Amino acid sequence: MARRQGMPPTSSSSLSAPRIRLERPAAGRIRAQVTQAPFENFGAARLDLRGLAGKDFAIPLRQLRTSRVIRGLPGCVSVKKGAFVTTLLWFRRDLRLSDHPALTAACKRGPVVPIFIRDASVDRLGAAPKWRLGLSLEALASTLEDKGSRLILRSGKSSEVLTDLVQDTGATRILCSRSYHPEIERRDFKLKDKFDAQGIEFEMHEGHVISDPRSVETKSGGPYKVFSPYWKAVKGRDVGANLKAPDKIPTPSQWTTSENLNDWNLGQAMRCGAEVVRRYTDPGEAAAQARLARFIDEDVAGYKDRRDFPADDATSGLSEYLTYGEISPRQCWHAGQRARHEGKPGAEAFLRELGWREFAYHLMVNMPRILTDNWREEWDGFPWRDDERAAEIKAWKQARTGIPLVDAGLREMYVTGRMHNRVRMIVASYLTKHLMTHWKVGLRWFEDCLTDWDPASNAMGWQWVAGSGPDAAPYFRVFNPVTQREKFDPRRAYVTRWIAEGQDDPPETALAYFESIPRRWNMSPDDPYPEPVVRLDEGRQRALTAYENRGF
Repeated sequence: MARRQGMPPTSSSSLSAPRIRLERPAAGRIRAQVTQAPFENFGAARLDLRGLAGKDFAIPLRQLRTSRVIRGLPGCVSVKKGAFVTTLLWFRRDLRLSDHPALTAACKRGPVVPIFIRDASVDRLGAAPKWRLGLSLEALASTLEDKGSRLILRSGKSSEVLTDLVQDTGATRILCSRSYHPEIERRDFKLKDKFDAQGIEFEMHEGHVISDPRSVETKSGGPYKVFSPYWKAVKGRDVGANLKAPDKIPTPSQWTTSENLNDWNLGQAMRCGAEVVRRYTDPGEAAAQARLARFIDEDVAGYKDRRDFPADDATSGLSEYLTYGEISPRQCWHAGQRARHEGKPGAEAFLRELGWREFAYHLMVNMPRILTDNWREEWDGFPWRDDERAAEIKAWKQARTGIPLVDAGLREMYVTGRMHNRVRMIVASYLTKHLMTHWKVGLRWFEDCLTDWDPASNAMGWQWVAGSGPDAAPYFRVFNPVTQREKFDPRRAYVTRWIAEGQDDPPETALAYFESIPRRWNMSPDDPYPEPVVRLDEGRQRALTAYENRGF
């Protein structure tokens, strides 16, 4: 039988002995700290520890099975049941230390072993979000090291990895932030049942959303399907205070082994794009906090009026940080509320956008089909195209549709990993309506290319534009990319920033697109800009005719 990590050499009868450290903080007193032990076995016997202050030793469990009070000189120190246990803190999409309920709870009861598991849910990520996850993990590991802790990396099936880690560390507690993705949530509850049955605590804490999506109901007791009444119901809710990052994270006496992040090669599928996108990516909790502060101080006042102009840096820029949990939505909410109380005019619009994100999770949890199927089932019979080999769809993916605002948005995504929200709607509308292409094609493409990809927001956004989702824009609302460009990019600053063709001296941003794309596309900034793959009036009429003849 192999000796557990963190345990001192003992006799065979005491291999699972807890480790106890005695200190003398004040004259005449002894303080005992138990750093590893299954306290559920404690009873009411006493142990005499006189003369052992300052020493680190192990006690066989057979001596502790009925022990609740440790005796020292000249007084006694009580050991409460469950007081000092080793906790596995399982990081997922909560890669931060501040306002982290699971971390706060873990630090109260003894040593904490922070872990991240590369499981099937990680391996299924698209190229860009998987690469971006790697940067976030690197930043988190560095932050933990600054606290004297470390991030343990393991890969494999979550249940098996957690079982191994429990054995390696002697942990009797597993904490994590709750996931609301239907598949992952089902898995997590199975894990909870498994470990609870073994006497291992398994706790899931809030942290990725402001409110539990199931806690918001209509008067009839069902989920909301329209945003406006949902927003009315939640905007006045009391939101708990932010939690401070711990000053120190209790550490085990000995660390278990960890895999190497570089060996995971999470950016493999990004290829040449990784180097380009990295220039526009500032990962980690510190960067997230700085971005929020800058937005609230400098930009939130004009947010409502300027957020739809893609050439302006007027949005919060927080979506990527929220995706990986590098900042909590609760902290963003409180910052927005402070700005509102200070009279900054754009604060209400910012809070509403946070509410829109919450609504996406509300829909995903209560109506999970939104992730995979037309939420309005009648749309299953709509004549969308889904052959991704079609020339028009290829042109859209390559940002060569001949429609400048559409192409500029897609090129921004390839260079920065993100796309302006107004432009996302236009790009999506063009695909689903002018090109009569199924929203799933776009959803999958964004899932592969966006560094701020979020399953709930991505699905809701595509179905909202396509007209097939709850509270969706009607299908016959067809964004005109030309009039949208004239209204929101009147000086063509955004288009010029991202489209090199036709410019004598294109900016670095526009040229970067040709560095980021696959070489097999064989494209050059010297190529002529293409003619539209479909005329806007022709595409619009085709879409409207299909809608009129839809049969439902």
